[in-house]
Amino acid sequence: MTRSPAVPGGTLVLDSEGLAKAVLRDRTVTGWLALARAYDLRVITSAATLVEVVHPRINRPALEWTLSRLIVEPVTEPIARHAAILLADAGLHGHKYAIDAILSATVVEI
Repeated sequence: MTRSPAVPGGTLVLDSEGLAKAVLRDRTVTGWLALARAYDLRVITSAATLVEVVHPRINRPALEWTLSRLIVEPVTEPIARHAAILLADAGLHGHKYAIDAILSATVVEI
């Protein structure tokens, strides 16, 4: 019996905390990533999330390896516009919540 091609049945979204923990090989996040792989789920983050995660003490090879195993979605104008709407609807503004809004809008737009 041959297995049918993998068709994503869902998506695991990593915010900055999830991505940072994946880089650190956190046991819980590593388990989520293994399950996502086992169930052919896509694993994504936003390119904007990298801004929160990258800092001078991060293990760059571990970060690059982690990023190679997931999809980094670009921030497009439609995503940015959607993020602005999400913030406005929540009565918030971009300064404190911008990257989380971008990640949320990314999930909706893709």
